[in-house]
Amino acid sequence: MRRVVTVLVTTAALLAVTAPVAGAYEPVEIVHTEKVQAGPYPIVIGFSTWPVRAMQSLDFTFAVDGGVDGKTGVLAITAPGDSWREPLARHPRKRDVWGLDVRAMQRPGDYTLTFRVDGPLGHGEGALTPLRVLDQPGPPMALSWGISTLPLLGLIAFLAIAWRRTRRRLSVPTPSR
Repeated sequence: MRRVVTVLVTTAALLAVTAPVAGAYEPVEIVHTEKVQAGPYPIVIGFSTWPVRAMQSLDFTFAVDGGVDGKTGVLAITAPGDSWREPLARHPRKRDVWGLDVRAMQRPGDYTLTFRVDGPLGHGEGALTPLRVLDQPGPPMALSWGISTLPLLGLIAFLAIAWRRTRRRLSVPTPSR
């Protein structure tokens, strides 16, 4: 009984000690920045991967001079064949700036990031243009999917052959002695 209690207490202690470390997440590492002037507000755009490639996830941070408290903003993204807008919100892993967490640009081409910021100094607009997004890294998507399904097809073939052999053995009557 003592061993069981000792193991349980040790396990609980290890969980209590390591849980905060396991729950922590890596901060955003900025490897490249660009500057945009949105009226009276300078904005530093940070990228976690540079150069930007299509279908490759990265983090964007938008640091406004003087912080984001008391300011609101809208980001409009114009992409090849598409455009959308969304309100600027705090980055989930870097709470002192606005940002986009783990985003991927879907197509290569020239993008435009347009910022509209309202704050104590008034209204401001600015744009980062062009943001060149390069082709997707690695082989084409169809080739990647084709190669990655080969082990699954091999497993299915193996199971089918094993099932047929097992079924055949079960159906053959055994000679009685």
